[in-house]
Amino acid sequence: MKVRFFLISGFLAVLVPGIASAWCFEEAARYHDVDASLLRAMAKVESRGNARAVHKNENGTEDVCLMQINSSNFDGLARYGITREKLLDDPCTCVQVGAWILSEKIRRYGKTWRAVGAYNAKSENKRLQYVELVEKSLEGERRK
Repeated sequence: MKVRFFLISGFLAVLVPGIASAWCFEEAARYHDVDASLLRAMAKVESRGNARAVHKNENGTEDVCLMQINSSNFDGLARYGITREKLLDDPCTCVQVGAWILSEKIRRYGKTWRAVGAYNAKSENKRLQYVELVEKSLEGERRK
């Protein structure tokens, strides 16, 4: 059950915060069938790895946490007990939600860069810019 997994990941993040970060990406990737290196690269692009990042958008929404989850998702996430505060306080929950959103984009567009771009933007131009940044970040991630 997804909700149970979120609770377990949050508990582990509190117990072992240094280790939980890598564990969170691996588990979220496995659970949602996405690439862990890609998730880490996206987190670097989205927030520079800042679990408490908040960005106000021109359209009145905001993006929060490591994966910069847009506030337009908050109502849907509330059904699972996931709040804005939870995303900011629990990096594992944030990574899980980011992986879920990416998996939804992959279901729609296939395992393509278009799906990665759609994670971040609606316009094709902005998607291409985002993909370029993620590709560069992913290259660095894979060299590790």
